[in-house]
Amino acid sequence: MSANTESTITLPWASDFHCHLRQGDMMNTITPMVEQGGVRTVLAMPNLTPPLTTTEMAVEYGKTLQQLAPNVHFILTLYLNPKLTPEEVEKAAKAGITAVKVYPSGVTTNSDWGVLDFKIYYPTFQAMQDNNMVLCLHGECPSDASKDICIMNAEERFLATLRELHQEFPKLRIVLEHATTKAAVECVKSLGDTVACTITAHHLFITIDDWAGHPHHFCKPVAKFPHDRDALREVVKSGHPRFFLGSDSAPHPRSAKQGEKPAAGVFTTPILIPLMATLFESLGCMDKLEGFISTHGRAFYGLGQPPAGSVTLTRSPTCVPEAYAISGSEQAASDAMSVVPFMAGAEIPWTITKTD
Repeated sequence: MSANTESTITLPWASDFHCHLRQGDMMNTITPMVEQGGVRTVLAMPNLTPPLTTTEMAVEYGKTLQQLAPNVHFILTLYLNPKLTPEEVEKAAKAGITAVKVYPSGVTTNSDWGVLDFKIYYPTFQAMQDNNMVLCLHGECPSDASKDICIMNAEERFLATLRELHQEFPKLRIVLEHATTKAAVECVKSLGDTVACTITAHHLFITIDDWAGHPHHFCKPVAKFPHDRDALREVVKSGHPRFFLGSDSAPHPRSAKQGEKPAAGVFTTPILIPLMATLFESLGCMDKLEGFISTHGRAFYGLGQPPAGSVTLTRSPTCVPEAYAISGSEQAASDAMSVVPFMAGAEIPWTITKTD
């Protein structure tokens, strides 16, 4: 990062190692916004309908995304499922697919096809280790009242599984995604160099009080207590190389977020890097911003240097739109078929003013 003046900063294009780009009209709307947010490398999530369970499905999805955003490097993923055999893993690796995503059954959007028993996938994990792929974990246990598990402790209760997977497959690169708790931060720090962790923008801002009763701040995993947010902030302030940006930006139509049972997901894609600059400045650690949004994650994923070019941010307040209209919808952005972003209507102090 270079500070051209006190009012401008120049950064490499950022890398977002967890983003939901959806399908259909929503995909057509959201995908071109990736660059708008200062990002040119994206790990695209596979929990579509139906999920991306084969090499062919993932490759075709990647081609579609590339047409919508030609300058963006899309990292492709597969959805862990019983048909993901060691042979399919090898085939996927040869096709350039980087990662496999694990969703425990029922914990978030489109996770009904998810995992109930990790041990049956050990041959698949061994093949992933052999082919240098990355295992991305949605780190929550399904809620179970008989075991005293709910959304507030589901992540912490999952950490034993993370430790077990790392012990069984010490050379397998594992990412605990969207950490929300102090316990998760301490767990990842205690494990070896093949275990990393993504943190979202919104979890660095909010706590339980901000999403209870506010559907556009509701996501899975939910934001937790102030001491948990403090732990997330402290680890990014420290510049720890195994913690990096994964926005988990997850758009839903306003109608799905404001219904009787709000869909889980917070949408940050078009404002992502200005949002991160705002947060890091408030924490007094702007010198750690580039590592978090770019170099740490790229090093863990083995991607090398960031894409050519840069993003310049200027201290110029901008108002976050109240909503974005979904392409193909004839309704205005204020109506049901729109996407409400994080901090809708609020003013943030940094704006992307130049890209090259």
